Amino acid sequence: MNKSFTKIAILAIAAASLAACTATRTQKSAGEQIDDSVLTGKVKTALIADPDTKARQIDVEVFRGIVQLNGFVDSPENKAAATRVASSVRGVKKVDNNLVVQESSRSAGEVIDDGVITAKVKTALIEDPMVKAHQVEVSTREGVVQLSGFVDNADAKRKAAELARNVSGVKDVRNDLTVK
Repeated sequence: MNKSFTKIAILAIAAASLAACTATRTQKSAGEQIDDSVLTGKVKTALIADPDTKARQIDVEVFRGIVQLNGFVDSPENKAAATRVASSVRGVKKVDNNLVVQESSRSAGEVIDDGVITAKVKTALIEDPMVKAHQVEVSTREGVVQLSGFVDNADAKRKAAELARNVSGVKDVRNDLTVK
């Protein structure tokens, strides 16, 4: 094999490898993926450690340092505390607090009903080729479905809300999806 061909092949492989690690508008580089995963863990840990937040009620999503807090909490104070805690974590660039305050208590049957609705919405998202279901978090409380996470485009955001609205038992849909 000739030496110039080998050099060209090595350069081509190196360029392809670098391109695979490069971020695009909608996809994170490998380093960004790791950074966001670490940041997610730090925010969740901080929420667990804080006595004013109920971490089990809060879903945390991170995209390039932007933290999205999603779910349903019991009081405005819990919502404000979650923002305060997440904002205090080193590396957080911005906090989008999509937490919904719902102060009423639920019966076991209502909790189960909400779980069934969540499962049906997730199934509808999985079955639709336009929506990347792994990008969408689904939470339900008292028949109100919250969609959250980071999606690739406005069409995916719109389609996810449409699919959720068409699920039996859904009273309302909060579309808190963010387009990357």
